[in-house]
Amino acid sequence: MAKFELKLPKMGESVAEATITSWLKDIGDTIESDEAVLEIATDKVDSEVPSEVDGVLVEKLFNVDDVVQVGQTIAVIETEGGDTVEVKAPAAEPIAEPEAPKAVAEVAQTVVAAKATVEPVVSSGDRFYSPLVKNIAKAEGITQVELDTIPGTGKDGRVTKNDIKSYLQSRSSAPVVTPKAEPVTSNNTVSSSVVETKKIETPKPVAKPVVASGDDEIIEMTRMGKLISKHMVDSVQTSAHVQSFIEADVTNIWNWRSKHKDSFKKREGENLTFTPIFMEAVAKAIRDFPMINIAVQGDSIIKKKHINLGMAAALGDGNLIVPVIKDADQLNLLGMAKKVNDLAKRARENKLNPDDIQGGTYTVTNVGTFGSIMGTPIINQPQVAILALGAIRKVPAVIETPEGDFIGIRYKMFLSHSYDHRVVNGALGGQFVKAVKDYLEAWDSNREI
Repeated sequence: MAKFELKLPKMGESVAEATITSWLKDIGDTIESDEAVLEIATDKVDSEVPSEVDGVLVEKLFNVDDVVQVGQTIAVIETEGGDTVEVKAPAAEPIAEPEAPKAVAEVAQTVVAAKATVEPVVSSGDRFYSPLVKNIAKAEGITQVELDTIPGTGKDGRVTKNDIKSYLQSRSSAPVVTPKAEPVTSNNTVSSSVVETKKIETPKPVAKPVVASGDDEIIEMTRMGKLISKHMVDSVQTSAHVQSFIEADVTNIWNWRSKHKDSFKKREGENLTFTPIFMEAVAKAIRDFPMINIAVQGDSIIKKKHINLGMAAALGDGNLIVPVIKDADQLNLLGMAKKVNDLAKRARENKLNPDDIQGGTYTVTNVGTFGSIMGTPIINQPQVAILALGAIRKVPAVIETPEGDFIGIRYKMFLSHSYDHRVVNGALGGQFVKAVKDYLEAWDSNREI
C-alpha cells in the first residue's frame, strides 16, 4: 500500500488560498480517479477538488471552514502498491510574546486577578460555543453578555477562535495614559502637571449589537455575501472615489440590434444583447487612454499590458460575480458576443472556474438591467475605475441637422464613471467616458455581424 498526498491545486493567477466548504467523501470511502473529494471556495467561485488516483480516503488534514494555502496537503488517499509515505498536518509555530513594560505588567496582573472571578460562559439558545472558545473566554475574562454580542463568522454563525481574538484585540487596544511632571522653574514653583498619552494602537470600531424583536427575521449572510461586503468596504477605504456622468445617444445601436437580433439567434443559436457592443466600445476607449488600465501598488503604478474586462453579473441569490473577458480588445463583435454569452450562462449556473474571475483590469456593470438610469459603482480593487451603464430610455431630444434643429424621439442612456482620484484626475476620467460615448454614437448602422 502507498499513501498519496492530495494537495490544493493552483487555481489561477493571484489565487493563493481557498476555504474548505464541505467534504464530499468520508474516511474509509473508496475514491476513483477524477472523482471530487471536497468542495472549496476562493474569493467568489466555488469549485471541487478531484482525486488524481484510485484509492481509499484514510486521512483529512483540515476541517470545514479552514483556510488552506495552494500546494498544501489536504487529505491522504491510500492506493495499491508502493511505499507508505507519512504525512503530518502543518503545525503552527509558537509566537513569542514581547516583554511588557513594568507599568503594563502591573495592570496585566490586576486584569488576571479580575478574570478569576468571571463566571464561566455557556451556550445559550442558538449561540453555540465550542470548548476552545469557552476556554479563551474564561482565560481572557470575557463575560457571557460580552460573548453573546460578538458576531460569528463560522458555520451557522458560530463564534470562531479568530472572531474572539479580533474582539480581544479591539477591546484591549486602548491608549495607555501616564503622568509626566514638568521641571522645576527658577522661582522654585512647579507648573501644572501635563498628561502625556502614549498611543499603542488605534482600536478598531466595534459595531453595537442590534437587538431583534420576536417579529423580526434573522437571515445569516452567505459566505459570498460576507466576502463581497468586506471587498466593498476595503475599496471605499482604499480609493478616493470620484464620478463623472455623460449621456449617450444609442439610437443607431438600438435600431441595428432590432434589425439583426432575429437572424443572429437563428444562425448562432444565441441572443444578441447590447453588452458585447458596450464592451467593444470600452475596450477601444481603453486603447485610447491606457492610463485607465492600471493598478496601484504602494507608491508605484502598474500599467497593464492586457485589456481584461470584468462584467458584473447578478446571481439568483442576490449576490454579484464578475467574470472576466480576457484580451477584450482582440475580439471582433461576434467573438465578443460569444464570450459574453458563455460567461453569463456559466455564472448563472455556478459553473465558472476560478481563473474566469481573475486578472480583470477594468470593470463594467449594467445597472440599467434593473431600471436604474445611473449609478455610482464602487471600484473593483485593485483596479482604478469602473463604468456603470444606465437603462436605455426613449426620450424627446434636440436633433441637429443642416436644415436646423428639430425635436425627435431618441434612445439615450447615462454612463456613470467611477475612478480613483489618487491616480486618475478629472480630465482623464472625463475624457475616457466621453470616448466611450463617442464610439457608441458613431455606430455604423450598416455593420454586419
